This record gives sequence, structure tokens and C-alpha cells, in this order.
Amino acid sequence: MVGAGGLEGTGRQQFLAYAARAMRSVVVDFVRERNADRRGGGAPIASLTEGVSIAGGDASEVLGVHEALGRLARLDPQLARLVEMRYFAGLKVHEIAEVLGVSESNDYSMLAMIAGDTAGAITLLPEGERPEPVGGDVEWLDNAGLAELLTELPSRPMHVDADGEYRLSLAGAQDKLPVVVDDHGRIGLTRGQTPSTHIIKTPIERLDHTVVNEAFCPMVGRQLGAEVVDASAQRVAGHEFLLVKRYDRHESSDGIVRLHQEDFCQALGVPTARKYQVEGGPSLADCFALVRRATAVPAREVIKLLDDVAFNFLVGNNDAHGKNFSLLYLPESAEAVLAPAYDVLSTFPYRKTHNLTRKMAMSIGGEYRPEYVRARHLDRMFDEAGLGAAAARRRLRGMARDAPGAARNAREQLIDMGWDAPILARIVELIDERARSLLDLTAAKA
Repeated sequence: MVGAGGLEGTGRQQFLAYAARAMRSVVVDFVRERNADRRGGGAPIASLTEGVSIAGGDASEVLGVHEALGRLARLDPQLARLVEMRYFAGLKVHEIAEVLGVSESNDYSMLAMIAGDTAGAITLLPEGERPEPVGGDVEWLDNAGLAELLTELPSRPMHVDADGEYRLSLAGAQDKLPVVVDDHGRIGLTRGQTPSTHIIKTPIERLDHTVVNEAFCPMVGRQLGAEVVDASAQRVAGHEFLLVKRYDRHESSDGIVRLHQEDFCQALGVPTARKYQVEGGPSLADCFALVRRATAVPAREVIKLLDDVAFNFLVGNNDAHGKNFSLLYLPESAEAVLAPAYDVLSTFPYRKTHNLTRKMAMSIGGEYRPEYVRARHLDRMFDEAGLGAAAARRRLRGMARDAPGAARNAREQLIDMGWDAPILARIVELIDERARSLLDLTAAKA
């Protein structure tokens, strides 16, 4: 099979595909034997890196991928082959393209071979082929099924994505699972063309009470007049999760329709790795400029963005980076609106207990530390954003005046619903401090 000049043509393609399957078998067998040796407590075991590092994960992840690939193969054999080649054999894009029989430089061929859907509201299909009808492809879950899914989610690197397909999750990211929720509150998984309507977010590992934290913050924002996502804290069989209604969905006479969106990093051509301003990501000046040129009614959307900035400051969300703001394109409109605020979590209370940064993702007038923001920094932000300073100060003062009462109301509502946690008291205290600070900052020239 191998000649002096190496493998050629279909021989090389067959070899690469075979190598991926063989590597998968070898690595999985190694991990299983290693686990058996551990249970037996007998013979010495090899270093984990000797057998598993080639697959890029730990033992539980390797077995999780192997089992998920079996399920994926029944839904989409081609995509299962791609994941197998990438994950277990470490094949590069050009090698995978060679096995699939397409050109590495032909993006359309690659897309056609591996999936019919992309992120956003775009579907790519072969010429003459139409999307399958929506509906009839939802796997409804009872409480036991949902609990089992939540148990597996943190350790499964394969999840159903927004379009009913499996995708590798990013290591270290919060686990998110797109689901369908009907009018009766049933939760299900979409396996085909039916769009998801909600997203399940599990607790963030190593951080306390993130579910109730992320349910609390939007409740506060809504009372302050900010446009925020609809998020609620839920429990099933001892598992906590956040259920977030998708804002990129629209109900029509034909059912649920996907809306296209792009986050600010995408809109500005900034790589994900540079989403923070200090790493070359968007600044608030960049964000305001983008909203002015990309939205249908800039005057209205700029005010909404200012509300989001104040809201994040008040609740102590230091992670409001360029990927946590988005443009949303409404049906039959070529221009966008600012998407509701999402992924709003009070990170400041974790700065001491979990060593999270005290700095904001975007500076206010050049100052990243919220406790060091002064009136001159606000003035600089207003100027860079092209905002009328007097009107902007009045709006910020109004939110600051209302914030302490809104925080207490939100906490009382959560307590009445059976959700209370020490972190809520800390966030309420923080909001009191930030509100006083914002009132002081805007008082002199108000």
C-alpha cells in the first residue's frame, strides 16, 4: 500500500480514513483497560499522557466522544467521520478535505460535505434541494430524561446545536444546550429542522450560585428599563439550570423562524481570541460607532447601548466583552437593532473568592477598574461615543436612583420562588455601592 513515494490517490485517502478509525479503537481500548486496572488496583498503569493525550482530552472525555460519535453516526455519518478524523487522528483541514474528496480551498464543497446548516439564520443546501419541513422532529423529555441529560452535559463534549446537529463544545466554556419549549412548558431536543426556542445553561464550574445570579441580573435590568433576555432559574431532580428564551427567534404564522444575528466581534472583523479590549478587542467607542452605522434607528439603539453599559456597571458584570453584544436582523429588514443584553452575570463578587479579574472587559473613558471611574472618564466616554453629555448623565442618574429598589424587588421575587443564596445579598450590596457612585459621578454637571 505504501510505496517509495508514499501513498497516492485513493490509497492515501483510504489510509487516512483507516488510520482515524484505528486510532480511535486503540485509544478507546487503552482508556477502558486503564480504567479496569484502576478498579482492580493491581498492575502498574501507564501515564495518562502516553495513551490519551493524542486525542486531546482526559479519559472521561475520550469515552464520551466515542459514545457520542456512535449516536452521531446514526444521524449524520459524514459528520461523524469528520469528527473522528479530527479528534482521534488529529488530521488537519487539508487532510480531511483529501479524505472527503473535496478541495481544501473550496469552502462551499466543505460546507456541503459536513453540514446543511451554519451558525446564524443561513442554510446551505445543494442546488434544487429545499429544507425539510419544520416540525415532527422534537424529542420531548420527561423530568427523568431531562435530569439524565443535565447529568451528562458537563462531561459530554458533543452537544446538540441550535440546528439539531452535534458539535464539539469548547473546552472551559459554560455548557449550553439549545432546546425547544412548548406552550405547556415541555422541554425537548430538536433533531432536524425545527428551530430551538430556548437555551439551557448549566452552573459554571467552580463558581457558586451562577444560575440564580444570572436569573437575578436580568430581573434587575428589566426593572431599570434595559432590554434583556428572558431568563429563569429552574430545578429538576436536584439539578439547577438557567432557561433562557432565545431572542433570535420570531413567531410567525408558519411557526418559529430563525433571525440572523452577529456579535460585535463578528461585525467588526475581530477574532474571538481578541474579544477583550486590552487584547485588541472592541472598545465602547467602537461599539457605539458600530451601532450608529449598522442599525435602522441609530438614535434609539445608541440609548439602548448606553443602558446596557450602565446596567453592566451597576450589577458588576466585568465580562461584557465584544462577543456579549450583538446586532439582530429583523424579518424583511436589511438593517439591524441592538440585541437584548445577554450573558449578564455579576462577576465582581467572585473576584476575591475565585480570583476573577477586577477589571471591566471594556474601559469607561480609559479606566478599566470600576471603583476608579471618575466624572472625567464618563465625560470622555460620552465624547468618544458621540453622546450628548447632559442627556446621558440624566439617563444614568435615573437608572442609579432606581437600581437599589430594583435589586431588592428582584431578590424578594426569587426568594418567593424558592431561590435564595448568599451571593444575592452580596450583589444587592454591590448595586447599592455602584448606584451611589454613579449618582456622585453624574451630580456635578447634571
